[in-house]
Amino acid sequence: MDLARWRHREGAKRGELTGRNPTDRAKSGTKRHILADGRGVPLGIAISGANMPDMRMALPTIDAAGKVTTPRRRPENCCMDKGYDYPAVHAGVKRRGIVGHIRRRGESPLLGCVRGKPRRWVVERTNSWHNRFRALLIRWEVRPERYLALVKLASAIIAFRMAAKRVTAF
Repeated sequence: MDLARWRHREGAKRGELTGRNPTDRAKSGTKRHILADGRGVPLGIAISGANMPDMRMALPTIDAAGKVTTPRRRPENCCMDKGYDYPAVHAGVKRRGIVGHIRRRGESPLLGCVRGKPRRWVVERTNSWHNRFRALLIRWEVRPERYLALVKLASAIIAFRMAAKRVTAF
């Protein structure tokens, strides 16, 4: 058997939309950008290399959600963290008719009891749900369109589970 042929395609070390991860010893990696509703159901998904700044993928992720939802059901508010605090993102969100709630860089973190419910945890929970799918936790697909298809399939399964849970709750 020719094992050298198998080693050529091992893992996500090669392939498009991967980049040197700045937080993980510069290993190649992929970043999933997710726009979720208040319950954690993914609405818009985009992927990029791990070395791509978040602000470059903010508007493509919002546009990906626009393909799924109808214009009447377009999100009215969008909560983002400090990684998206750039004038281009502010202008793009405003141009799409969405009110952006974006934390400012240099702003002190909110500590203690804060009015309302925590919004960032919703996306972290959605990321956790995605990581439960083995094919997504470690990217084995070399071609980015195949990996994106797997992420979208996992998101559809998550949405179906949330809808089934909501039906049985009533």
